[in-house]
Amino acid sequence: MGSNTSFVADLLASIAERGRTLLDRSHRVNGATRVETLAERCQTLLSGRGEASGVALAADILDRYAHMKTGESIAFFEVLAEKFGPDSERLAAAIEAYGRNSPSAVADLHRASEPRRQELFRRFNLAPGGTLSLVRMREQLMEAMVRRRDLAEVDRDFAHLFSSWFNRGFLVLKRIDWSTPANVLEKIIRYEAVHAIRDWDDLRARVDSPDRRCYAFFHPALVDEPLIFVEVALMKESPGAIFPILDPARPILRPQDATTAVFYSISNCQKGLAGVSFGNFLIKQVLDEIARELPALTTFVTLSPVPGFRKWLDAERRADESLVLSAADRKALEALDAPDWAEKPEVREELAGVLAPIAAYYFLAARTPKGAPVDPVARFHLGNGARLERINPMGDLSPKGIAQAAGLMVNYRYTPADIEKNHEAFAGKGAIVASPQVRKLLKVDPASRALVPVT
Repeated sequence: MGSNTSFVADLLASIAERGRTLLDRSHRVNGATRVETLAERCQTLLSGRGEASGVALAADILDRYAHMKTGESIAFFEVLAEKFGPDSERLAAAIEAYGRNSPSAVADLHRASEPRRQELFRRFNLAPGGTLSLVRMREQLMEAMVRRRDLAEVDRDFAHLFSSWFNRGFLVLKRIDWSTPANVLEKIIRYEAVHAIRDWDDLRARVDSPDRRCYAFFHPALVDEPLIFVEVALMKESPGAIFPILDPARPILRPQDATTAVFYSISNCQKGLAGVSFGNFLIKQVLDEIARELPALTTFVTLSPVPGFRKWLDAERRADESLVLSAADRKALEALDAPDWAEKPEVREELAGVLAPIAAYYFLAARTPKGAPVDPVARFHLGNGARLERINPMGDLSPKGIAQAAGLMVNYRYTPADIEKNHEAFAGKGAIVASPQVRKLLKVDPASRALVPVT
């Protein structure tokens, strides 16, 4: 992949560089003028020119966009939304032909209904580094959409194209270890989103220890940019807390002595690829990879954060009435308001007994308005075919773990023979496959919720 990708990249760069001489490179100072000029160049790019000048023009547009200020980039997105939708005249003609039952009407209507933005983005993609530039452009669009939902049509076009360009068939799984290029290792440190990597020593402990593994998906157009990566600990049993996994002084386990593979951190690296699913493919492929390498492994579990639990719990505590919290629970949970509660063993022990059944309700019965589990990590793993295996109060007593989940962590178990069945139960019926020990924690009658019995 490397040599071919390098050759193509060099060839495109050469074409772009030769074509730049054909273009007017005068940058104008006024922001509105810069946006207008960029829009004109986009129209020119769509009108079709020679290959060299087309690649160069695409590179020039992306370069000019990269130097825009935030307000200018939003104005450019507005132009994309307003002026680069479907060609109205062509669409009207296609609709009329469809009404006459023209033989090619359906195909013509499909082509005419495609926003011109999509073809524009395809031509941007021909520029050297165009794919990454487009991913970064969507990042900025998504930031703008927090206040500008009217730009959603542009975002949908990005998502549509990215779902094809980053199809699983194009992705390459690579193991990350100490021989991985330093620029990629630096990005692993920067992109780690679950358990921050403190320094290079911490990174080495995670990717170079005999009982640790790290795998990432890459795309041929983004050779030095991981898309998503997962960190794995090889252990003798399922863990209930994160500290023993991250402890720099932990004893090292020989891989051949391990029976359990623990997926303890999954990090998406590219915000601009939000909505493009990589994680389900990554976990299943890594599971297969590790199982082939170490046949003695019998258990595959996660040790997962619960990022929405504390917010949900605080809302239940503020509510005048709660289906899950008793008066005794409310009183016990007041301990969470003390800043140093996690440092007191007796407080931790009491809270653990209170939080476990509340967490069982959170996972098994609490729902979003659309009927899905409220926790995003739960939706991800259950949708992948995992089983909710164990609830671990006090699993993460880091400041982040306390702030997001009152210390709570959870294990999901992946049993290869059951993954498809579990996925179908969740996707088709919204049923949550949970272990008996989790279901026994639930104090509130979940009669209205679908729980799948596990034998």
